[in-house]
Amino acid sequence: MQDIRLTIVQSSLFWESHEQNRKMFTEKINNIQENSDIIVLPEMFSTGFSMEPALIAEAAKGESFLWMKKMAESKNTVIAGSISTKENNKYYNRFYWVEPGGKYHQYDKKHLFTFAGEHEKYTAGNKKIIINYKGWKFLPLICYDLRFPVWSKNNFSENNGFDYDCLIYTANWPKPRSNAWKTLLLARAIENQSYVVGVNRVGKDFNNKEYSGDSAVVNAKGELISNIKPNKEVHETVLLSASELIEFRKSFKLGPDWDRFSIL
Repeated sequence: MQDIRLTIVQSSLFWESHEQNRKMFTEKINNIQENSDIIVLPEMFSTGFSMEPALIAEAAKGESFLWMKKMAESKNTVIAGSISTKENNKYYNRFYWVEPGGKYHQYDKKHLFTFAGEHEKYTAGNKKIIINYKGWKFLPLICYDLRFPVWSKNNFSENNGFDYDCLIYTANWPKPRSNAWKTLLLARAIENQSYVVGVNRVGKDFNNKEYSGDSAVVNAKGELISNIKPNKEVHETVLLSASELIEFRKSFKLGPDWDRFSIL
Protein backbone atom coordinates (compact mmCIF):
# COMPACT_ATOMS: atom_id res chain seq x y z
CA MET A 1 0.00 0.00 0.00
CA GLN A 2 1.49 3.33 -1.09
CA ASP A 3 0.42 6.96 -0.94
CA ILE A 4 -2.12 7.87 -3.59
CA ARG A 5 -3.17 11.19 -5.10
CA LEU A 6 -6.85 11.86 -5.74
CA THR A 7 -8.43 14.85 -7.52
CA ILE A 8 -11.95 16.08 -6.83
CA VAL A 9 -13.64 18.14 -9.55
CA GLN A 10 -16.38 20.45 -8.25
CA SER A 11 -18.34 21.82 -11.19
CA SER A 12 -21.64 23.13 -12.44
CA LEU A 13 -23.42 20.94 -15.01
CA PHE A 14 -25.24 21.54 -18.29
CA TRP A 15 -28.80 20.25 -18.02
CA GLU A 16 -29.43 16.99 -19.90
CA SER A 17 -26.59 17.63 -22.35
CA HIS A 18 -24.05 14.82 -22.58
CA GLU A 19 -22.09 16.56 -25.30
CA GLN A 20 -21.71 19.89 -23.50
CA ASN A 21 -20.75 18.23 -20.22
CA ARG A 22 -18.20 15.93 -21.85
CA LYS A 23 -16.65 18.89 -23.62
CA MET A 24 -16.54 20.89 -20.39
CA PHE A 25 -15.01 18.07 -18.36
CA THR A 26 -12.47 17.37 -21.08
CA GLU A 27 -11.23 20.93 -20.65
CA LYS A 28 -11.30 20.75 -16.84
CA ILE A 29 -9.45 17.45 -16.72
CA ASN A 30 -6.86 18.58 -19.26
CA ASN A 31 -6.25 21.66 -17.09
CA ILE A 32 -5.29 19.55 -14.08
CA GLN A 33 -1.55 20.07 -13.79
CA GLU A 34 -0.91 17.94 -10.71
CA ASN A 35 -0.10 14.24 -11.03
CA SER A 36 -3.16 12.30 -9.97
CA ASP A 37 -4.01 8.61 -9.63
CA ILE A 38 -7.80 9.13 -9.50
CA ILE A 39 -10.09 11.91 -10.75
CA VAL A 40 -13.63 11.95 -9.33
CA LEU A 41 -16.56 13.77 -10.99
CA PRO A 42 -20.04 14.52 -9.55
CA GLU A 43 -23.13 12.31 -9.73
CA MET A 44 -24.75 12.18 -13.19
CA PHE A 45 -21.91 14.36 -14.42
CA SER A 46 -23.04 14.21 -18.05
CA THR A 47 -26.65 15.36 -17.51
CA GLY A 48 -27.34 16.68 -14.05
CA PHE A 49 -29.78 14.93 -11.70
CA SER A 50 -32.58 14.44 -14.23
CA MET A 51 -35.65 12.31 -13.59
CA GLU A 52 -36.19 11.81 -17.33
CA PRO A 53 -34.07 8.72 -18.00
CA ALA A 54 -36.14 7.85 -21.08
CA LEU A 55 -34.70 11.01 -22.65
CA ILE A 56 -31.15 11.01 -21.30
CA ALA A 57 -30.06 7.50 -20.33
CA GLU A 58 -27.19 6.06 -22.32
CA ALA A 59 -26.66 2.42 -23.12
CA ALA A 60 -24.38 0.52 -20.78
CA LYS A 61 -20.82 1.41 -21.80
CA GLY A 62 -22.25 4.10 -24.10
CA GLU A 63 -20.69 7.36 -25.28
CA SER A 64 -19.99 8.87 -21.85
CA PHE A 65 -18.43 5.62 -20.66
CA LEU A 66 -16.25 5.54 -23.78
CA TRP A 67 -15.30 9.16 -23.11
CA MET A 68 -14.24 8.15 -19.57
CA LYS A 69 -12.15 5.37 -21.05
CA LYS A 70 -10.48 7.78 -23.47
CA MET A 71 -9.76 10.35 -20.74
CA ALA A 72 -8.38 7.67 -18.38
CA GLU A 73 -6.00 6.56 -21.10
CA SER A 74 -4.90 10.04 -22.13
CA LYS A 75 -4.32 11.24 -18.55
CA ASN A 76 -3.06 7.88 -17.24
CA THR A 77 -5.46 8.09 -14.30
CA VAL A 78 -8.72 6.59 -13.07
CA ILE A 79 -11.83 8.58 -14.09
CA ALA A 80 -14.84 8.03 -11.81
CA GLY A 81 -18.41 9.36 -11.69
CA SER A 82 -22.02 8.31 -12.27
CA ILE A 83 -24.12 8.28 -15.46
CA SER A 84 -27.82 7.74 -16.18
CA THR A 85 -27.69 4.30 -17.81
CA LYS A 86 -30.13 1.95 -19.56
CA GLU A 87 -29.63 -1.80 -19.49
CA ASN A 88 -32.13 -4.60 -20.09
CA ASN A 89 -34.95 -2.05 -20.36
CA LYS A 90 -34.21 -0.69 -16.90
CA TYR A 91 -32.62 2.59 -15.86
CA TYR A 92 -29.81 2.89 -13.34
CA ASN A 93 -27.88 5.68 -11.68
CA ARG A 94 -24.58 3.93 -12.37
CA PHE A 95 -21.15 4.75 -11.00
CA TYR A 96 -18.27 3.88 -13.30
CA TRP A 97 -14.64 3.56 -12.26
CA VAL A 98 -12.52 3.44 -15.41
CA GLU A 99 -8.81 2.72 -15.26
CA PRO A 100 -6.04 3.34 -17.80
CA GLY A 101 -5.87 0.25 -19.96
CA GLY A 102 -9.65 -0.16 -20.05
CA LYS A 103 -10.38 -2.11 -16.86
CA TYR A 104 -13.53 -0.83 -15.18
CA HIS A 105 -15.91 -1.38 -12.27
CA GLN A 106 -19.54 -0.33 -11.86
CA TYR A 107 -21.94 0.24 -8.97
CA ASP A 108 -25.67 0.93 -9.24
CA LYS A 109 -27.06 3.36 -6.65
CA LYS A 110 -28.78 1.43 -3.88
CA HIS A 111 -30.75 4.19 -2.09
CA LEU A 112 -32.86 6.05 -4.63
CA PHE A 113 -33.98 9.54 -3.62
CA THR A 114 -37.74 9.09 -3.13
CA PHE A 115 -38.13 12.79 -2.26
CA ALA A 116 -37.42 13.56 -5.95
CA GLY A 117 -39.16 10.47 -7.35
CA GLU A 118 -35.91 8.76 -8.34
CA HIS A 119 -37.34 5.42 -7.22
CA GLU A 120 -40.15 5.78 -9.76
CA LYS A 121 -37.79 6.16 -12.72
CA TYR A 122 -34.67 4.23 -11.79
CA THR A 123 -34.00 0.71 -10.52
CA ALA A 124 -32.08 0.34 -7.27
CA GLY A 125 -28.87 -1.64 -7.17
CA ASN A 126 -28.48 -4.37 -4.58
CA LYS A 127 -24.75 -5.01 -4.49
CA LYS A 128 -21.77 -3.17 -3.04
CA ILE A 129 -18.40 -3.43 -4.73
CA ILE A 130 -14.87 -3.08 -3.39
CA ILE A 131 -12.30 -1.81 -5.89
CA ASN A 132 -8.68 -2.82 -5.41
CA TYR A 133 -6.30 -0.27 -6.91
CA LYS A 134 -2.62 0.35 -6.21
CA GLY A 135 -2.83 -1.48 -2.90
CA TRP A 136 -5.91 0.44 -1.74
CA LYS A 137 -9.49 -0.76 -1.35
CA PHE A 138 -12.21 1.72 -2.40
CA LEU A 139 -15.97 1.58 -1.75
CA PRO A 140 -17.92 3.75 -4.23
CA LEU A 141 -21.38 5.05 -3.26
CA ILE A 142 -23.74 7.70 -4.63
CA CYS A 143 -25.29 10.77 -2.97
CA TYR A 144 -28.36 9.64 -0.94
CA ASP A 145 -26.44 6.48 0.08
CA LEU A 146 -24.61 8.80 2.50
CA ARG A 147 -27.63 8.87 4.82
CA PHE A 148 -27.58 5.09 5.36
CA PRO A 149 -24.61 4.10 7.54
CA VAL A 150 -25.36 0.37 7.54
CA TRP A 151 -24.80 0.25 3.77
CA SER A 152 -21.38 1.88 4.11
CA LYS A 153 -20.29 -0.01 7.26
CA ASN A 154 -16.67 -1.10 7.23
CA ASN A 155 -15.68 -4.50 8.61
CA PHE A 156 -12.49 -5.81 10.15
CA SER A 157 -10.94 -9.21 10.78
CA GLU A 158 -7.50 -10.17 12.02
CA ASN A 159 -6.94 -12.32 8.93
CA ASN A 160 -8.22 -9.96 6.24
CA GLY A 161 -7.92 -6.52 7.82
CA PHE A 162 -10.39 -3.82 6.79
CA ASP A 163 -12.93 -4.23 3.99
CA TYR A 164 -11.95 -0.85 2.54
CA ASP A 165 -9.63 2.11 3.01
CA CYS A 166 -11.52 4.91 1.26
CA LEU A 167 -15.20 5.71 0.71
CA ILE A 168 -16.08 7.73 -2.39
CA TYR A 169 -19.41 9.59 -2.72
CA THR A 170 -20.39 11.33 -5.95
CA ALA A 171 -23.36 13.65 -5.49
CA ASN A 172 -25.90 16.24 -6.58
CA TRP A 173 -26.67 17.30 -2.99
CA PRO A 174 -28.74 20.53 -2.75
CA LYS A 175 -27.55 23.56 -0.79
CA PRO A 176 -30.47 23.62 1.75
CA ARG A 177 -29.23 20.28 3.15
CA SER A 178 -25.51 21.06 2.94
CA ASN A 179 -25.06 20.84 6.71
CA ALA A 180 -26.18 17.20 6.63
CA TRP A 181 -23.79 16.51 3.73
CA LYS A 182 -20.78 17.99 5.54
CA THR A 183 -21.64 16.38 8.88
CA LEU A 184 -22.26 12.91 7.49
CA LEU A 185 -19.03 12.86 5.49
CA LEU A 186 -17.15 13.41 8.76
CA ALA A 187 -19.24 10.80 10.56
CA ARG A 188 -18.66 8.13 7.89
CA ALA A 189 -14.89 8.67 8.16
CA ILE A 190 -14.84 8.48 11.96
CA GLU A 191 -17.09 5.44 12.33
CA ASN A 192 -15.34 3.44 9.59
CA GLN A 193 -11.69 4.47 10.21
CA SER A 194 -11.48 5.31 6.54
CA TYR A 195 -10.73 8.18 4.23
CA VAL A 196 -13.92 9.67 2.81
CA VAL A 197 -14.19 11.59 -0.46
CA GLY A 198 -17.33 13.58 -1.31
CA VAL A 199 -17.64 15.23 -4.73
CA ASN A 200 -20.68 17.45 -5.22
CA ARG A 201 -21.77 19.85 -7.97
CA VAL A 202 -22.35 23.61 -7.77
CA GLY A 203 -24.72 26.07 -9.47
CA LYS A 204 -28.44 25.80 -10.26
CA ASP A 205 -30.15 23.09 -12.26
CA PHE A 206 -33.13 23.24 -14.62
CA ASN A 207 -35.52 22.91 -11.65
CA ASN A 208 -33.90 25.90 -9.94
CA LYS A 209 -32.32 23.69 -7.29
CA GLU A 210 -29.15 25.29 -5.94
CA TYR A 211 -25.99 23.36 -5.11
CA SER A 212 -23.14 24.72 -3.01
CA GLY A 213 -20.67 21.91 -3.63
CA ASP A 214 -18.92 21.60 -0.27
CA SER A 215 -16.82 18.82 -1.80
CA ALA A 216 -14.37 17.38 0.69
CA VAL A 217 -11.71 14.83 1.53
CA VAL A 218 -11.71 13.65 5.15
CA ASN A 219 -9.11 11.46 6.89
CA ALA A 220 -9.88 8.55 9.20
CA LYS A 221 -9.76 10.80 12.27
CA GLY A 222 -12.61 12.88 10.84
CA GLU A 223 -10.32 15.79 9.91
CA LEU A 224 -10.85 17.78 6.74
CA ILE A 225 -7.70 17.57 4.60
CA SER A 226 -8.99 19.38 1.50
CA ASN A 227 -9.49 23.10 0.94
CA ILE A 228 -12.29 23.29 -1.64
CA LYS A 229 -14.42 26.43 -1.24
CA PRO A 230 -18.21 26.21 -1.67
CA ASN A 231 -20.05 27.69 -4.65
CA LYS A 232 -16.97 27.64 -6.89
CA GLU A 233 -16.01 25.60 -9.94
CA VAL A 234 -12.64 24.27 -8.89
CA HIS A 235 -10.55 21.14 -8.57
CA GLU A 236 -8.14 20.03 -5.88
CA THR A 237 -5.63 17.18 -5.71
CA VAL A 238 -5.18 15.66 -2.25
CA LEU A 239 -2.63 13.16 -0.99
CA LEU A 240 -4.08 10.11 0.74
CA SER A 241 -1.32 8.94 3.08
CA ALA A 242 -1.09 5.17 3.46
CA SER A 243 1.29 5.37 6.42
CA GLU A 244 -0.94 7.79 8.35
CA LEU A 245 -3.99 5.55 7.85
CA ILE A 246 -2.13 2.39 8.87
CA GLU A 247 -0.56 4.02 11.91
CA PHE A 248 -3.87 5.49 13.13
CA ARG A 249 -5.63 2.15 12.76
CA LYS A 250 -2.87 0.48 14.77
CA SER A 251 -2.68 3.11 17.50
CA PHE A 252 -6.46 3.34 17.98
CA LYS A 253 -7.60 -0.19 17.32
CA LEU A 254 -11.33 0.20 16.84
CA GLY A 255 -12.09 -2.53 14.30
CA PRO A 256 -12.10 -5.55 16.63
CA ASP A 257 -14.81 -3.90 18.76
CA TRP A 258 -17.21 -3.22 15.88
CA ASP A 259 -20.62 -4.88 15.99
CA ARG A 260 -20.93 -7.88 13.71
CA PHE A 261 -23.99 -8.14 11.49
CA SER A 262 -25.01 -8.93 7.92
CA ILE A 263 -27.36 -7.22 5.46
CA LEU A 264 -30.01 -9.48 3.96
